Amino acid sequence: MEELRSEGIFTPPSVEGTIAFPGNLGGMNWSSGAVDPRQQVFVTDVNIFPMEVHLIPRDQYQESEKAAKEGRFRAEVSPQRGTPYGLSRQLLTSPSWAPCNPPPWGSLVAVDLAQGTIRWNVPLGTTADLFPNSPRVISGTPNLGGPIITSGGLVFIASALDNYLRAFDIDTGAELWKGRLPAGGQATPMTYRLRPDGKQFVVIAAGGHGKLGTKLGDALVAFALP
Repeated sequence: MEELRSEGIFTPPSVEGTIAFPGNLGGMNWSSGAVDPRQQVFVTDVNIFPMEVHLIPRDQYQESEKAAKEGRFRAEVSPQRGTPYGLSRQLLTSPSWAPCNPPPWGSLVAVDLAQGTIRWNVPLGTTADLFPNSPRVISGTPNLGGPIITSGGLVFIASALDNYLRAFDIDTGAELWKGRLPAGGQATPMTYRLRPDGKQFVVIAAGGHGKLGTKLGDALVAFALP
């Protein structure tokens, strides 16, 4: 980390490498959120970890791209055509592949839109599936995939790096339930009823995410609400 540039939130990418915090998946950049219009509450999942960003001189870029495709270079690369540099970015991690900042690395946050304040902020997911042999289970993993809110005040989300769909109380942020998925749930759930007086279901695409390393699959999983 001492070899990398870090001069605050707007430090530009550099050849020597820049610490971007939050990273390109940081904050709520990717997954968006859900709104309860009656309570005027916005709920979103956020990522809280640094990225290491490098500019790659044009004459070196093709080799970096090839190494990334072959799995020899664990980074996302972009050619940035029309410029003198390509780009690589990857999670800034320890030797165990955990992010190099204190957990939680992912949270679920409720914003009171009328007051402009944070109603609650809770860690999202655990590292039980990420580091199964570790003696310590950490709360709050990186995440991709947004939440939904039901009219009964439940927030459903499955974006953490353990394989669960979870339900949270919109008033308190308490985790009320979780259901095991056969693969990673890096997607946004949806809810439906087949008829007005029928059961309500919540369904999630459990396909996993290759770059995040969650278990891959092709399942659509539906849970019935009581």
